[in-house]
Amino acid sequence: MNKLLIFIAFFVLTANGGMAKDGMTLEDISKVSSVGAVKISPDGNWVAFTKSKPRVPYKDDDGTAWSELYLISTAEGSESKPFITGKVSVGGISWSKDSKKIFYTARRNGDKKKALYAIPVDGGESQKILSFKNGVGSYSINHDATKAVFIAKEEKPKHLEKLKKKGFKAKVYEEDIQLNHLWLADLTEDEPKAKKIKFEEHVISVNFSPAKDQLLVQSSPTSLIDDVYMKKTLQIIDLKGKSKTKFKTAGKQGKTIWSTDGKLVAFLGANDYNDPTAGALYVANARNGKIAKRKSNKDSHIMDLAWHGNDVYYIEHKDAESRVVKSNGSSDTTLVPYGKGIQTAISLSDNAQLALKTNTATHSNEVYLGQKRLTDSNPWFKNLTFGKQEVFNYQATDGLDLQGVLVYPVNYKKGKRYPMIAFVHGGPEAHRSNGWNTRYADPIQVAAANGYVSFIPNYRGSTGRGDKFARADQHAYADPEFSDIVDGKNALVERGIVDNDKAGITGGSYGGYATAWSATALSEHYAAGVMFVGISNQLSKFGTTDIPNEMHAVHSRAWPWDDFQWMLERSPIYHVKKAKTPLLIMHGADDTRVHPSQSMEMYRYLKTLGQAPVRLVFYPGEGHGNRKAAAQLDYSMRLMRWMDHYLKGDGGEPPAYDLEHEKKLEDKKDK
Repeated sequence: MNKLLIFIAFFVLTANGGMAKDGMTLEDISKVSSVGAVKISPDGNWVAFTKSKPRVPYKDDDGTAWSELYLISTAEGSESKPFITGKVSVGGISWSKDSKKIFYTARRNGDKKKALYAIPVDGGESQKILSFKNGVGSYSINHDATKAVFIAKEEKPKHLEKLKKKGFKAKVYEEDIQLNHLWLADLTEDEPKAKKIKFEEHVISVNFSPAKDQLLVQSSPTSLIDDVYMKKTLQIIDLKGKSKTKFKTAGKQGKTIWSTDGKLVAFLGANDYNDPTAGALYVANARNGKIAKRKSNKDSHIMDLAWHGNDVYYIEHKDAESRVVKSNGSSDTTLVPYGKGIQTAISLSDNAQLALKTNTATHSNEVYLGQKRLTDSNPWFKNLTFGKQEVFNYQATDGLDLQGVLVYPVNYKKGKRYPMIAFVHGGPEAHRSNGWNTRYADPIQVAAANGYVSFIPNYRGSTGRGDKFARADQHAYADPEFSDIVDGKNALVERGIVDNDKAGITGGSYGGYATAWSATALSEHYAAGVMFVGISNQLSKFGTTDIPNEMHAVHSRAWPWDDFQWMLERSPIYHVKKAKTPLLIMHGADDTRVHPSQSMEMYRYLKTLGQAPVRLVFYPGEGHGNRKAAAQLDYSMRLMRWMDHYLKGDGGEPPAYDLEHEKKLEDKKDK
C-alpha cells in the first residue's frame, strides 16, 4: 500500500512538473540540434529546412555536424517530415517555381564532390540534376528552369599531384591561390555540361534575375579574405560575363537580392569604407545603377532581407531584441514586434507568407511562420531546467548607457552572491541578443546549472545599436571598450548578485583579446580567464593576420608604423607585469585570422614572468574556432574545469591537464 501511494505521488508530481529537473550538461550541448536554412515554397504550402545532426563524441568518427533536409506543411498542426537524413550534408536548398520540387546540393551515392539534386515534394527519389568535376557550390536556377549557374574553382593541374609525390611542395604565400569562377549549364540537356563564364574576379555570390537571363554577381579582386571583406563589388552581368550595370558601393556588403520583377536590387551595405558592418538597407535600379538608402542603421542593424512586390521585408536587430518589418519605401509596418524571439533569417512565398528562423532564451533556431513556431528540434529540452535570462542595462564609468544579457543560476536565490563568468563576443562588430546563447565556447546554461551568473556584455563597438555605437571603439583599442565589461561586473556586485572576488572572463577572437587584456591590464577585477583564439600583441597581429586592411579600416584606423607605441600599449603583453589572473589559453593550430603565435606570445610572457598560473592548449586541424565535435567538447570541458577550479575551488596550481577522455571511450563501448 505504501509503495502504491509513493508511486501515485511520484506520478502526480511528474505529470504536473513538480519533480526537480536537471540543468544542462556539457555533453548536452554537444547534442543540441538547430535549424539551418529555411525556405518557404512559392505557393506558401510548405517550408523546407535543414537541421543539424550533431556527431556523438566518443562514439562517432570526428567531424562537423551533419545537415539533414526536412519538410513541414504550413497547415495547422503539421509535423515535420524527414526527406534526406543520416550521415549527409545537405546545403543550398531552393524551390522550383511550381513548388513541386526542392533543389539541394550534397554528396550522395558515391559522389566525390557535391552535386545538384532535386527531390519531389509528393514523394519519390532524388534525381541528380548536375554534377561537376570540382563540385557544385552556390547555385541559381533561371526563371524557366532551363539554365543553372553555379560557383566553383577550376580543377587543379594534374601535374601538381605528381610533383607533390616527388617532394615539390613549395607554396608561394598569397599568390598560390585559386579564384571562384562562374559556370553555366543547360538543364535541358540529358547530361548537362558546365561551361565557364568569362568573368575574371573572385565570385562570392550569384543570383539569376527572376525575369530574364541576367546575373546579380557579388565579387572581389582575389579570394584573399581581406579582399572579400573590404573590396566587394556588385554588378549585373549577362551570360557571357559582360557587365550590364555596376553599382557604386564602398566598404562591407551583406546579402544581395533581386526584386520580384527584376527591376530593382536590394542589398545590405556599409555607410562608408570605415563602417564596421553592412547594417544599412539599400535599394538600387537594376537598369541605371542608381542607389537609394531604404533604411539607415542609425540606432539598429539590418540582418536579413527578402522582397515581395514593391515591399522589402527585413529583420532589424536593436539592442538585444529583434523584429520583422515590411517597407514600401515611404512607410514601415512591423510584422513581428520586438520581444517575440530573435529572428535570424527570412523567407517569403509568392503570397507573402512569412517563414522565419527564430530562437529564444529557451530554444535554439527553429522554423517559425510569422510568430507561430512550427518545429521542435530538441524535445528533450522539456526535461531540463534553464537559468532565467533577461536584458541587463547599466552605465559605463563615462556615463554611456550600456546593455547586455544576464543569465541567473538555476534555483537562484535573491540576496545570495554567486560566482560570475563574463562571456565576451568577438568582432567586435557583433552582438549578443536575448535569445539562445548557449554553445560549446559559451556553455552558459551549463554555467547556470552549476551555480554561476553569466554576464554577456554588448560593449561599445558592438552592433545592434547603430553606426555611431559600432564605431565607438575605433582607434580606441581595449580602453574604454573592455572597461565597459568591468563596469557591468561592478554593477552586478552593487546589486548584490555577484561575488566581487569570484569573477571570471572568457571569449574568442576579439573576445579573446578582451580576456587577455582583462587578465593583464585589468587583472585586479578577475579571478580566472579563458582566452580563445585571442590577440596578445597588436603589432605582431598586423604582421600575421589575413585581414590587415579590415583591421585598419574598421578597428585601429592606424597602421603600426603610424604609431608603434600606441599599438604596443594597447597590447596585453605590454601589461603583463600586472598579471595576477590565472589564464587558460586555447587556439586552433591552423588559424589564419589570429595566428597561433598570438597565444604563444601571451603564454611565454606569463610563463616566464611566473606571477600567475597559465596553460596553453592547441587544437590541430582547427582554425579560427573549433568546428569538429571532439575539439568543441574538449574546449568546453577545459573552460568549465578552469572556472570551477579558480572560482569555486581552492585555486592555486592549475587543475590536471589530462581530461581522461579514454574513460568515456570505455563507457561508450560498454553501453
